[in-house]
Amino acid sequence: MTELLEFSEVVERFDPVLGIEVHVELGTKTKMFDGAPNAFGDEPNTLVTPTSLGMPGSLPVVNRTAVEYAIKIGLALNCSIAEMCRFARKNYFYPDLTKNYQTSQSDEPIAFDGWVDVELEDGTVVRVDIERAHMEEDAGKNSHVGGSGRIQGAEYSLVDYNRAGVPLVEIVTRPIPNTGGRAPEVAAAYVRTLRDIFRALQVSEARMERGNVRADINLSLRDTPESPLGTRTETKNVNSFTAIEQAVTYEMRRQGKVLSDGGTITQETRHFHDEDGSTSSGREKSDADDYRYFPEPDLVPVAPSREWVEDIRQSLPELPNVKRRRLQAEWEISNLELRDLVNAQALDIVEATVKAGATPAAARKWWTGVIARYCNEQGIELDQAPVTPADVAELDGLVQSGKLNDKLARQALDGTLAGEGTPTEVVAKRGLEIVSDDSALEKAVDDAMAANPDVVEKIRGGKVQAAGALVGAVMKTTRGQADAGKVREIIMSRFE
Repeated sequence: MTELLEFSEVVERFDPVLGIEVHVELGTKTKMFDGAPNAFGDEPNTLVTPTSLGMPGSLPVVNRTAVEYAIKIGLALNCSIAEMCRFARKNYFYPDLTKNYQTSQSDEPIAFDGWVDVELEDGTVVRVDIERAHMEEDAGKNSHVGGSGRIQGAEYSLVDYNRAGVPLVEIVTRPIPNTGGRAPEVAAAYVRTLRDIFRALQVSEARMERGNVRADINLSLRDTPESPLGTRTETKNVNSFTAIEQAVTYEMRRQGKVLSDGGTITQETRHFHDEDGSTSSGREKSDADDYRYFPEPDLVPVAPSREWVEDIRQSLPELPNVKRRRLQAEWEISNLELRDLVNAQALDIVEATVKAGATPAAARKWWTGVIARYCNEQGIELDQAPVTPADVAELDGLVQSGKLNDKLARQALDGTLAGEGTPTEVVAKRGLEIVSDDSALEKAVDDAMAANPDVVEKIRGGKVQAAGALVGAVMKTTRGQADAGKVREIIMSRFE
């Protein structure tokens, strides 16, 4: 069993340095270098062409949309966009990439020298320097059958080439120093920031559970911030924020134990294990030179014009961090309330609901309350709920106009979620509208007073708060449809 150092002792004795490589699959219609569909979930080996499979004589052609998406990402990360860049062959044995090399970019990436600000839970902002963002293709997918699910000990392996050739952008940071004990949090927050940017740019669905976004976590320890960088390990393909924090924490503790015992760190790739948050050795990590990059002879250089780059820059949407601060100011909500909305992935849909006419408070309340619970029960995302921002705005309008109280509004929303129509239609079908007819309410009050003489005597004796019992009795007989404020007025008028 691997021995670990206590996390607090690691932080006390060493300075951790992060380096993170994030791969994002681009949401283009076709693959990076051929016309095969870029889709998820189809039957294995049905989304391929001779180029996807690296057949002799097939020639690649660069996907223009993928280049445009890569430029968008580069601009959003404050990078410079290359006037000319090239693809190269990265020689490495991939059993799920039949060419036996990966078409990637080497020393001429499309974007370089950028930065992004990452906000932590307590509002602290960490600036992460971006070394490069380069284009490449994804590999296919191996499935190892039998044993632990890894190739070691498997009875046999299956290969699905549907993902081979899917366009990727890999974003590489420069070393991220001075994170100390917050290194796990910084790593997860950085990847979350990128995920949000990808979604805002609409260049990827950025669904980590599908592998659209994957992070390779490089970590090293050194004695002090002034010491040379230590030997790093690279934990590959970590695809959840929790797993990222666990992987960084584990590697800090593992490396801390090795170094404390006088050992040395092996430069290697490592596997992450979800079941216990540990990592295990993969293979010794080669330097870039060992991949024997050389220019891809079948592809011409990519030279995006400055006019095209500027057009793309002008088309960029408001980025997530800017948008959050704007909405926080407009809606007058706290950092905690904003963070809850972001964590619930409800910010955009709440904004759409406010634009449709709801108050910010009501929009937040319905989407993070009743609708979120419904979605959790159904195992779906908020934007898949059978209710629209316009529906929620309509519901709020019914409440604001006095036609519904909170209880009736919940019933109307339940009806909409059940497919009974818009909130207005549900109110009509179920007869939910508040009863505000004076004669009906006066009769209900008289009935309640007659049925509760003890309460009446208390009120006559000066205990005005006892009127609440009569209000409750009226609400019960009217199935919650009475205007509670008006009921109270009528009750008190009886004692004047």
